[in-house]
Amino acid sequence: MPGAGKSTQGNLLAKKLKVPYLSTGHIFRELAKEHTPLGRRIKLVMNAGLLISDSKTLQIVIDYLKRPEYQKGYILDGFPRTLGQAQKFKNGIEKVIYLKVSDKEILWRLAYRDDGGREDDTLLAIRKRIEVFHKFTDPVIEYYRKKGQLLEVNGERTVEEIQRDILKHLKVHAK
Repeated sequence: MPGAGKSTQGNLLAKKLKVPYLSTGHIFRELAKEHTPLGRRIKLVMNAGLLISDSKTLQIVIDYLKRPEYQKGYILDGFPRTLGQAQKFKNGIEKVIYLKVSDKEILWRLAYRDDGGREDDTLLAIRKRIEVFHKFTDPVIEYYRKKGQLLEVNGERTVEEIQRDILKHLKVHAK
């Protein structure tokens, strides 16, 4: 869910596991700053609270993961977002961490960020992002739950409590 704390937990986990962190949201925001046809298209889609197409998202993520720094593992943030992405992504996913946060909490977090928020954090866009999450990403959560790869974590606690819970689950499930 947008605003659930993915980047905070992803960065902490990446440091702990000594692997790189890759956020599709960050990649898309950087691309949206570019004055290119792709950048303008991504900016329009994001500002409307919608998702970048599966084919474009897969292409961008797969291209990034070909880089040498990702060859020994990585933490992906915000991907896969749709069932199509999950089914087509062949790089292998060991575990999926779902930070479960209520819609009401997400709306409050994003609308009242201390840092002034992002350009795509208007109230209308936030509501649209929540709606899009449920429509497209809830099936992804079920997909990984059925595969036995989902770690569901209560995301409405302190950063430290959430991190402890994630690390505990990963150690239990570590090979």
